[in-house]
Amino acid sequence: MKRKHDKVIITCAVTGGIHTPSMSPHLPLTPEQIEAQAVEAAEAGAAILHLHARDPADGRPTPDPAVFARFVPRIKAATDAVINITTGGTTRMSLAERLAYPLQARPEMCSLNMGSMNFSIHPVARRIGEWKHDWEKPYVEGMEDQIFRNSFKDIAHILRTLGQAHGTRFEFECYDVGHLYNLAHFVDEGLVQAPLFIQFIFGVLGGIGADPANLAHMRGVADHLFGRENYRFSVLGAGRHQMALATMSAVMGGNVRVGLEDSLFLSRGELAPSNAEQVRKIRRILEELSLEIATPREVRDMLGLKGAGAVGF
Repeated sequence: MKRKHDKVIITCAVTGGIHTPSMSPHLPLTPEQIEAQAVEAAEAGAAILHLHARDPADGRPTPDPAVFARFVPRIKAATDAVINITTGGTTRMSLAERLAYPLQARPEMCSLNMGSMNFSIHPVARRIGEWKHDWEKPYVEGMEDQIFRNSFKDIAHILRTLGQAHGTRFEFECYDVGHLYNLAHFVDEGLVQAPLFIQFIFGVLGGIGADPANLAHMRGVADHLFGRENYRFSVLGAGRHQMALATMSAVMGGNVRVGLEDSLFLSRGELAPSNAEQVRKIRRILEELSLEIATPREVRDMLGLKGAGAVGF
């Protein structure tokens, strides 16, 4: 059944907590750089901006609310895009650290990893010949022995303290089929209500592989668990899989996520000079497929968001 709204939502994940400064000179690190790239991505067509923070001194990921506060309100003032704050952070952050700024900001959206998992890019360290900062190499190599924790209790806590208490809705990040069943558990518990916005994530070491058949399988499982009319899905293809899987998602009636958090490249061997260039590329592809791009106002309606006027920043 065709929905009333079938425009494509573009999410841009601006910097993340996985890549490090030595991997690309274009990765935004300071509050000013994150702000500038986020605003440019919104102007290029991203209706949702997924945001992490970095220590401006050396680019390492940080959960510090004071750093977030240096760019999030400025992005809100400069664009109408939906601001989506991570609750994932990094594998090295505690739950309290990951929630410190979201609980203060009370945004329209937050990301929410739907389970504990191995999550790593440690093989990438072998390809880096020179590191800009002392923290980077042990950080990347150390991912081999790190687990991202989000227990059922952790997830329930986030859903209650952000969702129920403040009206924040979620980008449910599902890195494997089991994460869809975890989400279904919270629907059954009454902690999550439709419309759901589910991010299918492919190609992260520790999660489901970036095979087209896996996208079809995830879609089928989600249909079975939630009913197609009760959720919208988006696709994140990590690294070189970014554009191909995003295109496949759109053809299947889904939405797309791009950004330097997920891939540092624009095409094979070519570093993306900015987040906006990735947004422009996927937008060109979508428009060539005769698909329309959703505006922030339309996204707020599609996902049942509380509106920019109800946030804490």
